[in-house]
Amino acid sequence: MLILSRRVNEKIMIGEDISVSIIEVRGDQVRLGVDAPKNVKVFRQEVFDAIKAENKAAAESRAVFPELDFGAEREPL
Repeated sequence: MLILSRRVNEKIMIGEDISVSIIEVRGDQVRLGVDAPKNVKVFRQEVFDAIKAENKAAAESRAVFPELDFGAEREPL
């Protein structure tokens, strides 16, 4: 892991297309601004983890179909 020190209004570049700006530091909170191309998804870690869990649950679930019996004779109405 690369550890960097930055001050307010300073940036970190990730490749050529993504920049992370330090917007504000207040106590133990840091506000960041992320500038990235629209095709790059940027999430907070907890949101990313929730999305992964939902995708995993959806992939593991089984589709439930009603039982169909096309060969059975119908009872008269």
